[in-house]
Amino acid sequence: MADQEQAEIRLIAARLRQEHEDYDAAINAMIATGCDALRVQRMKKKKLVIKDKLSQLEDQIIPDIIA
Repeated sequence: MADQEQAEIRLIAARLRQEHEDYDAAINAMIATGCDALRVQRMKKKKLVIKDKLSQLEDQIIPDIIA
């Protein structure tokens, strides 16, 4: 993988990490204010999708090495 391509993937991964943290904070705030459980559940699903995308990108950066 080229250095440029790897740098782009790292940048995207950093943005996804930040977005994941933002969703986490929003979910905690929603729970604290007693927001509708359905809305909280939807936010958690979006957060999970972001985490899955992040895992896929990290797998591209760090290849699996069989020991």
